This record gives sequence, structure tokens and C-alpha cells, in this order.
Amino acid sequence: MSTKPLPEHPEHLWRNPEPRSSYDVVIVGGGGHGLATAYYLATVHGITDVAVLEKGWLAGGNMARNTTIIRSNYLWDESAAIYEHALKLWEGLPAELDYDFLFSQRGVLNLAHTLQDVRESVRRVGANKLNGVDAEWLGPEEVAEICPILNVSADTRYPVLGATYQPRAGIAKHDHVAWALARRADELGVDIIQHCEVTGFVKDGDRVVGVETNRGRINAGRVGLAAAGHSSVLAEKAGFRLPVQSHPLQALVSELHEPVHPTVVMSNHVHVYVSQAHKGELVMGAGVDSYNGYGQRGAFHVIEQQMAAAVELFPIFARAHVLRTWGGIVDVTPDASPIISATPVANMYVNCGWGTGGFKATPAAGWTFAHTIATGEAHPLNAPFALDRFVSGALIDEHGAAAVAH
Repeated sequence: MSTKPLPEHPEHLWRNPEPRSSYDVVIVGGGGHGLATAYYLATVHGITDVAVLEKGWLAGGNMARNTTIIRSNYLWDESAAIYEHALKLWEGLPAELDYDFLFSQRGVLNLAHTLQDVRESVRRVGANKLNGVDAEWLGPEEVAEICPILNVSADTRYPVLGATYQPRAGIAKHDHVAWALARRADELGVDIIQHCEVTGFVKDGDRVVGVETNRGRINAGRVGLAAAGHSSVLAEKAGFRLPVQSHPLQALVSELHEPVHPTVVMSNHVHVYVSQAHKGELVMGAGVDSYNGYGQRGAFHVIEQQMAAAVELFPIFARAHVLRTWGGIVDVTPDASPIISATPVANMYVNCGWGTGGFKATPAAGWTFAHTIATGEAHPLNAPFALDRFVSGALIDEHGAAAVAH
């Protein structure tokens, strides 16, 4: 047995500093996107005089309230490019951050239940292959080989006619991802300031020069908004409007079970998606509630419908008990694609509108947003996602194009 002493576990993964009076860059939002932006500002662009302001606790918003699915099999070229870049970054991040956040490439199945589903799915597989994204079309028997517990009987209400399959897709442990990014950003000199709510912006003409917070004024050379469902609220405080609506999105987990579910299964037609977490909980989600709101909870009928769909697809789960439900606040644009862009306020930039796709995009969102803030220019990956596309009409309409959007 080795007598080598074990390394000491750090008391804190990051500092909790008091906010300074000024920074080169202030990032509003301490979730995955805000932390990734700060990390890439430091590592790629050498900008370390950065503060990440979080009104609650670090990564306590949507980063803590998602279902952790990672994939890149989107239909449109622009979407596939940025999500594929994210997936490639995901594949290297555990080693780069020196942190095991349980990234598991177990694959994702997107089910087809109607002939229209089949046509759209086959089309998407072809588009994915043209864009260098790993994708396959599988028949019901092949689907059953990958996920034996899935009911592919022809006698069900919505029979499985096939599925798209992305083998490199998977899941990761969301809070560990945030901790890994926060630890590295902190080591590089970034100040992560929790319980610091932005209440307004300080402007000199049409240029932002700082933020007002519940802990005082903080001057800033540049400001990046990465506040997900609250982005439109902050934009209003800065004097402009965003084409974004906020909706509750809820999900749930079951009690712990032995590992039985080998992949991620998503169905747009019956609208449920199911995976199994590393500890053993079944993680299930559905669509957004139709009403606008900022409550981190949803309506019961959505849970009822998603449970009915889940039990039909997975009869083995019929007696599983719900352990916990939660809700996030998703920000949805008219074309269901994100905004990573400069704004009408000089030196202010926004990263929002990811809807239900924010977690999987985390590294690419941070990477492109950091580039935009650091250089003042969009990177080719995020140039199509500019705010002015809602004026020009150059929309990237992902509504339904990529099956369930999560």
C-alpha cells in the first residue's frame, strides 16, 4: 500500500472577493455561459481583469435547473457549426480544466413516430453528415439494440418508426461543470462575486461605463450580459429591447435506480426526453409552459403529459417514484436560435436566447462571446446570431427543425 500522503482538498474552489471599483470587463450572470466567457477571456485573449456578477449563488439559475443533455445534431448550418464546436470543446474540457465533471458520451436517440417525423429526421441526418456531424438513421430494430428497455412495439399509440442517433452526444454533471470553470477562472485572476445583483447601468451618452449593483457601483470598460431568462429585463434597464420571451421549463428526477438506461432518448411528438444520471436517478423533461413568466416552477399538466409519454415509451418505469421537480426560466427568440452580439449600447454585448439549448452550448457560447467582447467583432461562428437579423430577416429558424430542442 502506498504511503504517499493524499493532496489536501482546498477549503474553497474559488475566492469570494469583495467587488473592486472597476474592471476591464464585467460579466452579468454567473451561470455556465458567464463562467465560460470569463474563462476564455483569460485563456484565449489574456484579459483577466474581469468580474463575474451573480445575483444569487454561483450557477444557481438555469445551470442548476437543466437536464444536462449535450448534442450537436441541429439542422441548419449555422446551428450545427456552433453546437459542433461546443461538442468538440466538451471533449477536451475535462483534461483542460483538470476536473472530472462526468462527461459521458453515451449517445442520443431522437425518435420518429410519424411519416413526417421520418422525413424530417432523414433530412436532418443528411444535413448533419454534410456538416461533419456524426449522425445515423436507425430503424426500430436498431433503436431497440441501442436501448433495449424502449418500447418499439407497433401496437402503441405512437409507435417508434425509427430514430436519428448521434453517438458522440451525451450528458455531463452540470454543477461540476460550473465548479470546474469557476475554479480555473479564479486561478487566472477573475473575480467571481456572488449575491451581487445588477440593478442598473451607468452610461456616458450611448456608451456603457459601469453597472449599479446592490453592493455599489462598479465601473467597467465593457459589459457582457449572460443572464438567460432575465436578459430582457436587464436590456430594458440599459435602454433597449430584446426580441426574447421568458418561459418556465420544468423537469424532474426519480428516486435512485440501478443503471438500466444506456443512452438519452428524446421524442418531440410525445414530447419527453429521458436519461439516467450517474447516481441512478431517471432525469425527465418536456416542453416549455406556454405562458410567459419568471417563476422557477411549472404547471402540473405538463408533468402529467410527460409522465404519460415516458411510461408508454418505457413501461419499465411505470412504478418509479418522482423524487424532485424543478423549473428554469428559458429565454426564447422568434426563430428559436440564440443572440450573441453587440447591442445598441456601445461596449455592451449580449449572449441570450438559447431557449432550451443553453447547457449543451456552454463552452462554445463562452468561447464566441469572449471573442466578441475582447475584439469588438463577431467570430464567424456567432456572426449569424447577431441581433440585427431580426431587422434584416436573416433568421435561423430551429423551431422543430432539430426535434426536441433540449
